[in-house]
Amino acid sequence: MARTIMLVPVGSGVGLTSVSLGLVHAIDRHGIKVNFFKPVAQPSDNDNGIERSSAIIELNPNIKPPKSFSAAYVANLMSTNKSDTLLEEIVERANKALEDNDVLIIEGLVPSRKQQYSNGLNNKIARALDAEVVFVTAPGSDTALQQKERIEIACQSFGGVQSERILGCIVNQINAPIDEHGVIRPDLAGTLANSQKKQMEVFQLFGRSPVRVLGYVPWNEDIIAPRVIDLCSHLKAKVLNEGEIHTRRLRSISFCARSIPNMVENFVADKLLVASGDRSDVIVSACLAAMNGVKIGALLLTNDYEPEEAVMKLCQQAMATGLPILLVKTNTWQTSIDLQSFNHEVPVDDKDRIRLVQEFMASHIDKHWINDLTQVPKRQRRLSPAAFRYQLTEMARKAGKTIVLPEGEEPRTIQAATVCAQRNIANCILLGNPDTINRIAQQQGVEIGSGVTIVNPEDIRDRYIDPMVKLREHKGLTPVVAAEQLQDNVVLASMMLALDEVDGLVSGAIHTTANTIRPPLQLVKTAPGASLVSSIFFMLLPEQVLIYGDCAINPDPTADQLADIAIQSADSAIAFGIKPKVAMISYSTGTSGTGSDVDKVREATKLAKERRPDLIIDGPLQYDAAVMKNVAASKAPNSPVAGEANVFIFPDLNTGNTTYKAVQRSADLISIGPMLQGMRKPVNDLSRGALVDDIVYTIALTAIQSKQAQDSEI
Repeated sequence: MARTIMLVPVGSGVGLTSVSLGLVHAIDRHGIKVNFFKPVAQPSDNDNGIERSSAIIELNPNIKPPKSFSAAYVANLMSTNKSDTLLEEIVERANKALEDNDVLIIEGLVPSRKQQYSNGLNNKIARALDAEVVFVTAPGSDTALQQKERIEIACQSFGGVQSERILGCIVNQINAPIDEHGVIRPDLAGTLANSQKKQMEVFQLFGRSPVRVLGYVPWNEDIIAPRVIDLCSHLKAKVLNEGEIHTRRLRSISFCARSIPNMVENFVADKLLVASGDRSDVIVSACLAAMNGVKIGALLLTNDYEPEEAVMKLCQQAMATGLPILLVKTNTWQTSIDLQSFNHEVPVDDKDRIRLVQEFMASHIDKHWINDLTQVPKRQRRLSPAAFRYQLTEMARKAGKTIVLPEGEEPRTIQAATVCAQRNIANCILLGNPDTINRIAQQQGVEIGSGVTIVNPEDIRDRYIDPMVKLREHKGLTPVVAAEQLQDNVVLASMMLALDEVDGLVSGAIHTTANTIRPPLQLVKTAPGASLVSSIFFMLLPEQVLIYGDCAINPDPTADQLADIAIQSADSAIAFGIKPKVAMISYSTGTSGTGSDVDKVREATKLAKERRPDLIIDGPLQYDAAVMKNVAASKAPNSPVAGEANVFIFPDLNTGNTTYKAVQRSADLISIGPMLQGMRKPVNDLSRGALVDDIVYTIALTAIQSKQAQDSEI
């Protein structure tokens, strides 16, 4: 089974890009098919919109990361309360990236002032993708204890340190040279006496932490050493002598403000020497060192003082050794500030450094963990709401069905029909007066284009009189009564469905459930072999989708009917990509209670198991025992369903309808449905409080049901 792993940074400056490169490389060189996805781009100021991690990883011909969403696009969706749309689009790209691969690495967002939603969005993305989480952290100036506590606090947003979703953490930049302000200072490397002690503290303390450490990555100044050309671009410097500007690397900096005798010790390899452009003594001394074989990194001159021609001529032989000489307009003080803001991330075109980073990081990640990535995770996989909604729209697009909407003049229905057309979910027929529909659409700023057909009921009612009489002649229906009943658009839409002119029907935004369902039951009929019609709701909880049945149709089903409802609901779950674990809900768990109500549930469970031994069904179970593992462990320790149920069958309509509305309103979540089960052709009811999105997804459900019914007949 393919796995999705998300790297979540604990703070900024933890070297997230480097860890991503190393992890992908470690997995790839173990022969595991891997892909990478950075959902939201976070370009640095000099990146010109390029998403750096994806661009670097794409250099591997075997890896094709999908495009990231721009920060501006994401900010717009987040600010307009459309995060659900964003998550569906992220799921779509992630699913495509995971095709034909064993592992998908997701790089989370680094917290920043520009993107203050980063931490919250990381959590939402992990949930939407049902991703396992690996935290990336760096000790910085924290003690080992502070760092451990910071990781464990970060875990709380993802279910706590014991959560099965949390795989562990990677500790980066151990032993990094940090100044008193917590800033990494490469020039301090080797001068901090307690660095080795700090590294040992990290090892020892994390060894006692419940969060597994998947990688200890020590500080390595070689993997952050930039080329001179990188610094030149950052400072927008003028090149006085190019030399080896593309290959020489800078590992430290010295500001030449003292006399030459006091500066000679700083004239060493890979060092950037900074001096005012009128310090001819420094220029000549640096060139003399270069002529004596010292590979000084570069000479950076400030104040826009270009050396005199005679000085440059004197230094020609030194410049021929490859010494780069740069000039900036800023003074030495401002230049020092500009140097501190230099971004040490790996440039996309620095292939030598990329290879070094990949190899170094990969070599410090737990090899046993990498080998285990091909194994099926122990935790139960969950279909998140965003993944479910994406799956609905994809399946509906492929179905290519036409759905009739008898409430064609209802504003929400008009909006939903246009959304379905724009997203290619289904072709919709709106029944209603064309002038009225177009006026309402104009008032809402909605443009009705192709994919939406407006049909005036007055123009077509008469053609359905004779077919309807024929369908209901055994009930004594006359043409006069049929004509009168066809004045109801739901009846008219039901006839269109019965005659195969459309593939499905959705109503209920302004009609009661009874008014929506009665005409289809009379005209469309139930499916062959179906003993009853029932309903389910898809409850879109934050981390997973649950199915509730029956919450809309059968007031007090018998044990036999309840068993059929359980089987219908389980089959619907399978049809929509959910592996069902069916809990037969009661006020008592197991054999602890007695009474006619619990006896009915017990008998229904027995019948359902006998009829469909291939399904995982158990009951009676109380709701808490069905959903909570700790309660299940005490109340139903041997149940294959308790603590892991995702399909809930309620004993009667009173219980089911009350529960679904209580959960929906209290948790402020989306519920899709009721979806009817057992009809010959799909008919679905809406809540009269339905939102536009509710109608859109119900239309998608209906289109999918039609395709599945069609496939079952083949």
